[in-house]
Amino acid sequence: MHVYTILVVDDEEDMRNLVEMYLLNSGYRCLQAANGKEAISMVETEEVDLILLDIMMPGMDGFSVCEEIREIGEIPVIFVSAKGEEWDKVKGLKLGGDDYIVKPFNPGELVARVEAVLRRTGKFSLNEENQNHVRFGKISLNLQSRTVLVEGKPINLTLKEFELLLFLMRHKSQALSREQLLENVWSGEYGGSLRTVDTHIKTLRMKLRAADYIQTVWGIGYKIEEKK
Repeated sequence: MHVYTILVVDDEEDMRNLVEMYLLNSGYRCLQAANGKEAISMVETEEVDLILLDIMMPGMDGFSVCEEIREIGEIPVIFVSAKGEEWDKVKGLKLGGDDYIVKPFNPGELVARVEAVLRRTGKFSLNEENQNHVRFGKISLNLQSRTVLVEGKPINLTLKEFELLLFLMRHKSQALSREQLLENVWSGEYGGSLRTVDTHIKTLRMKLRAADYIQTVWGIGYKIEEKK
C-alpha cells in the first residue's frame, strides 16, 4: 500500500512539528522544510505527493515558492497562512494552489483537506482511503493508529468501543441485531448475555455526544444513521 508523502513548509519549527504529528497519526509520511529554498530542493530530489505551504516566510514567501514549484511539476499545494484575507486566497489559487487553510486550524480539518485534494487530483484512491480511514458525519476513525476524531478532536475509546463503532460505521443505515453485534465485535470472546452490547452502546453514545448517530431499532438492535 502506498504511503503518501507530505512536505510541510513553514519557518516555525513548532508549527512544522505539530502538523507532522497530525499527519503521522493519519498514516502519512512527512518531510519538513524551514524555508522556500529547502522546499524547492526537496521537491527536486524527493517523491512528494502534496505540499502544505506557509505563505509568510522570510526571504522567499509561499507565493514565490509555489510559482517555482509549478515550473518543476504539478504537485498539489495547500497554502497555510495566518492571513485569511480574500485577496490572499484568490492570489494563492490563481498561482496554482489547490486549497487554502487559515491558522489556527482544526487538525481534523487539515487532514480532511489533505485527503480531499489528493482525491481531487487523482492521487488518492478510494480503496486506499478505506483501508486507512472510515468516516461518518463528524466521526473519523484512523485504522492504523486506532484513533478517533469527533469534529477534529480526539476522544478516548476502549478497544471494544472502537471495534463496535467501526462495525456500525461499516454497516451504516443497516439495522443490526444484538446477536450480530455480539458475534462480530466480540467474536465469541464473551459468553454472557446480550446486555453487554447495550452497555457498550450506552457508554459509546455518551462519549460521542453531539456526534451520536447511533439509533435504537426497536425489537432488533441498533444502526448508525444521520438524523433527519
